[in-house]
Amino acid sequence: MSRSLCRIARSAVRQEPKIQISQSRCMLHTTKRTQELQYTTTQKIHNSQHRCLLHTTNQKQVCTSMPNLKELNQPIGGNELPRPGGIASFMRLPVQQDTKGLDACFVGIPMDIGASNRSGTRMGPRQIRCESVLIRPFSMGTHAAPFQSLQVADIGDIRFNTFNLPEAVVDIRTEYEKIIKDGCIPLTLGGDHTITYPILQAIKDKYGPVGLVHVDAHADISDTMLGAKITHGTPFRRAVEEGLIDPHATVQIGLRGTGYSPVDFDWSRQQGFRVVQAEECWHKSLTPLMEEVRAMMGDRLVYLSFDIDGIDPGFCPGTGTPEIGGLTPIQALEIVRGCRGLNLVGCDLVEVSPPYDPAGTTAIMGANLLYEMLCVLPGVKYSS
Repeated sequence: MSRSLCRIARSAVRQEPKIQISQSRCMLHTTKRTQELQYTTTQKIHNSQHRCLLHTTNQKQVCTSMPNLKELNQPIGGNELPRPGGIASFMRLPVQQDTKGLDACFVGIPMDIGASNRSGTRMGPRQIRCESVLIRPFSMGTHAAPFQSLQVADIGDIRFNTFNLPEAVVDIRTEYEKIIKDGCIPLTLGGDHTITYPILQAIKDKYGPVGLVHVDAHADISDTMLGAKITHGTPFRRAVEEGLIDPHATVQIGLRGTGYSPVDFDWSRQQGFRVVQAEECWHKSLTPLMEEVRAMMGDRLVYLSFDIDGIDPGFCPGTGTPEIGGLTPIQALEIVRGCRGLNLVGCDLVEVSPPYDPAGTTAIMGANLLYEMLCVLPGVKYSS
């Protein structure tokens, strides 16, 4: 039985024109009632690239073709190397020094010198990468297949002056201009929320003003903090002043907590932002909200910035400025998955502070949300 199934699979692959098979593997799985043959080939193609995956299950054969498929980077799986092993890149993806040939990249900014309360976010990128080893390449919930769609790698961390915040902002902007110059989409591991400001500066230099989806417990629209114009509480005030974002295509989700006056969030509304406070999100799905967000954004370019403190600290305690009454992990997934269809040009996940969560739960959440961001980037294929 097994030999005949293998002959069927090999025959199907030989019928494809101009394909040189470099590796082949035939695996027979036998259960009480079912025999399944999975025959996988890695191929070098002359004109059109083609991958054929032949499954024979219960005597049914299905062939799925994926034309124009490059040799794409793949995360190292738990069956190839024990999960605690290997270099701690994001999902144990290949590491490279630049964005040459990449559609998207994971990049870290280990910074906390803009934080106003608890520090520790400089350790965020490293801990997020360590916890990302738990993530597998296919989304079972949405059927997204990002690593069969995009060329992705981890390009390491940005070098910046950790002793001088204004200089650090210039350093980050300069590095991001290099990262995005050929169209690579950065998925950033923060770092405190100050980092979004220079990233948006670089994005405006290339693309012009963009729409913004901002998830956070705080509006981050202060004019100054202790007299400083650049902090993790001021990035979106600076973004409006410098024309980095379109205020009428900006939505802030999850704002809550206490303030200095009843009108603390009104500056955002006066600029044209849509403000969705946390109380509006309680006890409900946010899928309808994200339908409205997609309609608001249309076909314009969009940036997604997700502060982990947008999620309730009962789920994500490892952050610098926790506020009770926040979003749930399910609502966080609904927001990020709801960005599918937007023309995203960049995303960040900020304010993970590992010292305040020894269990690593906050970093696990951050790693999964970054993976979900990858899944909704333009060009990612979804299986039926």
